[in-house]
Amino acid sequence: MISTNDHAACSGCSLCLLVCPMWRHSRDIALSAHGYAKALQHGASANDIAAELWSCTLCGACDPVCPEQINVTGMILDLRRRLEHVGSTTVRARMESEALRPLAIQHATVKLLPDQALLESPELLSRIAALLGIPVAEDDGADIALAVEAGIIIQPQRMQRFLASWRGLKKIIIADGLLLKHLRQLLPAMNFVSLGEALSTHAVVRRSLRATDLYVIEPRAYHADFHRLVKHYDRLRAESGSAFNLDLQRIAIPATSRSLPQRLGLIAPDDNEQARWVLHGRRISRIVVESLEDRAAFEKITDIRVVHLAELAEDKVCGK
Repeated sequence: MISTNDHAACSGCSLCLLVCPMWRHSRDIALSAHGYAKALQHGASANDIAAELWSCTLCGACDPVCPEQINVTGMILDLRRRLEHVGSTTVRARMESEALRPLAIQHATVKLLPDQALLESPELLSRIAALLGIPVAEDDGADIALAVEAGIIIQPQRMQRFLASWRGLKKIIIADGLLLKHLRQLLPAMNFVSLGEALSTHAVVRRSLRATDLYVIEPRAYHADFHRLVKHYDRLRAESGSAFNLDLQRIAIPATSRSLPQRLGLIAPDDNEQARWVLHGRRISRIVVESLEDRAAFEKITDIRVVHLAELAEDKVCGK
């Protein structure tokens, strides 16, 4: 259940700093959940801290560690809705285009919603769909995912078209963790599952993990359902012997630290320091990722082989 506590409940304990990639990178308390809450408590408006709000990666790591149970991610998204939106023209144009595009309904009970990175990697997307034995959704909702992150109101016509494609579905597997969280709140009766959980539940994938692997959990979906998924990944870790990007509190350390302007391509990504932090002190032979964004970050800084979770089945066949 999502907490309704807001910034007024912040006690200033600073536990959120320990898991925040932006604070670790900058050591600037203003770029943290603690900083946002204290600024608001002292009368700041969303416009006063706009630059700080846009810098947040929305990794969600601060949500499960907050002793006051503040929904920090929800608080930041609410504040973003009050601002002049970064990339609003681009996102709105995409939503308008999608709302007008004809929709051919597929008959299936389970579908896959890819994220933008998977849409740009059609070969891997096809492999994932084949491995899971499900079709890729005809309406991927990538524009809606961007609108959620930017705090842009989703046009009713666009949302109606999006939901119309779900007729007859019993389950939807979603690659974008923030969209997954949003849709769970919007439609609590629907069965939504993260792509990372769906693939890591697959028997062939689980058997392909090694004790010398570093398994990198996608943090947004994980932290959005932390209390359930921590048990899932603890079982996977015990079964495989692999190392995970988890700290002592079982919080997933993000491998990237991308702000919204970076995700929109307005600023070049700079993930090197964060990815090196995840690798620091580890002796591993392979990095297994749930997110293509994480794969790109690791491939820039290391010669260790990086594979997507869906590629493990092929590795098993080839003996790699």
